[in-house]
Amino acid sequence: MSRTPRACDGGLARAFAFLGKRWNGVLLGTLANGPAGFAELGRALPGISESVLSDRLGELCRVGLVSRTVREGPPLGVSYQLTERGAALVPALDALARWAHENLPAEAGRAGGC
Repeated sequence: MSRTPRACDGGLARAFAFLGKRWNGVLLGTLANGPAGFAELGRALPGISESVLSDRLGELCRVGLVSRTVREGPPLGVSYQLTERGAALVPALDALARWAHENLPAEAGRAGGC
């Protein structure tokens, strides 16, 4: 019995290209717990450099998944949080995390150093 392979799903390919980019998915999952400042996110993600964190947050803001809010000081601060579009990803991210905990050995894909 021969089966014809399915065609690649363009939406799924785009989602994994974006979310699979190092730190993007993990940042979104971290922000699912609520707003956080730059330094707090850096501490929550051991191994991410400040420049990469800044780049990834900028990218997530540009595509509308994260919003950046400047808090008037003193001290001046910046806070990041999921937008409605970003929050819509949380159930999928939770399902992926659950799947990984149940099906992937701990040493497989130590992404993000978590």
